[in-house]
Amino acid sequence: MNSDPAIRIAMLPRDTNSQGTIFGGVILSYIDMAGAIEAHRHTEMDRFVTVAMREVIFHAPVFVGDLVSFYCETLKVGTTSITVRVVVEAERYGEPDQKARVTQAEVVYVAVDKEGTKVKITVK
Repeated sequence: MNSDPAIRIAMLPRDTNSQGTIFGGVILSYIDMAGAIEAHRHTEMDRFVTVAMREVIFHAPVFVGDLVSFYCETLKVGTTSITVRVVVEAERYGEPDQKARVTQAEVVYVAVDKEGTKVKITVK
């Protein structure tokens, strides 16, 4: 797992559900973005599309003000696809020493050209 997160973001009130925690869909969108950043860093490809999110596990809620980090690791590079593990960790607001693994997922991307046709992946 990379020691530097692909993304780090503070959660805001606009991201909350009626229970006062962050929407799972908000976390999923950042997982998708972080995984795509990893796919681009690991290859020479310009374009990827998301084809699957596997084993998305929500371990703990995320709260307003939490500083959330998305750590990525490339698991597999195929001919046209790449699989990335994303681990999400929250630093609790007002408690900088308290960190919690809140979510994890595997995301599969396929490399495509400008027309959306699958293309072979070239690795750096």
